[in-house]
Amino acid sequence: MHELSLAESVLQIIEDEAQNKEFSQVKTVWLEIGLLACVQQASLRFYFEVVTRNTVAHQAKLKIIEVAGQGWCNQCACEVPLTTPYDPCSHCGQYGLLVIRGEEMRVKELEVA
Repeated sequence: MHELSLAESVLQIIEDEAQNKEFSQVKTVWLEIGLLACVQQASLRFYFEVVTRNTVAHQAKLKIIEVAGQGWCNQCACEVPLTTPYDPCSHCGQYGLLVIRGEEMRVKELEVA
C-alpha cells in the first residue's frame, strides 16, 4: 500500500514544478524506478490515476523506466548486477554487497502543455 504515498509524492513534485515553471497540464510523466525498490508498478499506476484526478496531471500518461540493480563487492572490487539486495557477488560468491543502483525512484521528465 506504500504505492499510494509514492503516487502522492510524485503528484506533489509535479504540482511544485507546475507552480515554479507555470504550466497548466502534464501530458506524460517519466519515472525511473529501481528494480530493487520494492515498488509494485501496477499498484503505482492505479494510485497515480486516482491521486491525479482533477489536478494538473489529470489523464497524464505514466511511463516507467526500470533501473537495474547493481552492487559493489568489497572483496573482489567488482561492480555486479543484482536481482535482490541479498545476492552474492557473481564473481567471487561473497555476500554483503553494497547496493549502488536499483533502489531509487525519481521523476525523470515531464511533458507539459
